[in-house]
Amino acid sequence: MRNLKLILSYDGSDFAGWQIQPDGATIQGTLAAAVGRITGETVLPQGSGRTDAGVHALAQVATFAAESSVPTGNFIKALNDILPPSIRVMDVQEVAPEFHARKSARGKTYRYRIYREAICSPFLARYVWHYPYPLNEQSMAAAAARVQGEHDFSSFAAVDAERGRDIPVSNVRRILSSNWERQGDELVYTVKGSGFLHHMVRNLVGTFILVGKGTLKPEDVTRILEARDRSAAGATAPASGLYLVNVEY
Repeated sequence: MRNLKLILSYDGSDFAGWQIQPDGATIQGTLAAAVGRITGETVLPQGSGRTDAGVHALAQVATFAAESSVPTGNFIKALNDILPPSIRVMDVQEVAPEFHARKSARGKTYRYRIYREAICSPFLARYVWHYPYPLNEQSMAAAAARVQGEHDFSSFAAVDAERGRDIPVSNVRRILSSNWERQGDELVYTVKGSGFLHHMVRNLVGTFILVGKGTLKPEDVTRILEARDRSAAGATAPASGLYLVNVEY
């Protein structure tokens, strides 16, 4: 058996997220079908994490084991010939048997794009959150800095129905950098951390928007963190603006 590591780039707009589902097109399911056509084997590629419906990836990492002897270079070409144009395989490598896309990950970087102009092109709308209303961008930058370091991010985690109620799960994560930057007509949030909870980045962005509007102050973010209560934070930002940028091992 060979353990193969793939780096994927995809437009998540038309997919029901990463994880395979019986009634919707997913990245994992589409990739598994393509691998099966090439190798004749039934595989279920494991991703570094589950991106939600509508979320994009610049460099998602996936691994799977296969008996196929197809050279890695040929794998790239064959997969890209089969996969839809919205999913591209950027690289394929044979890695050690113990390497796992999710379990071996040591850090991730996400980016969130907000388009600030009055009119958003229809050719851009799928890839940003169009928010043309007034925002204090300096206050948002100050708020973002307050989540750096190690914290319990329960206030920014979606309730995951798949988790067992009686299984203790830590919501503590370490954020290495958290910042907003103006890039032309866009306000871009970039966050790097040891790991992220379900909807965590989108919930952070939704809360930072409240700071930008003046509903909250930057220092309120510390209070929200300490509350460890999802209802204390802002609404979940739309999926369209979120990208998985990089996974570190």
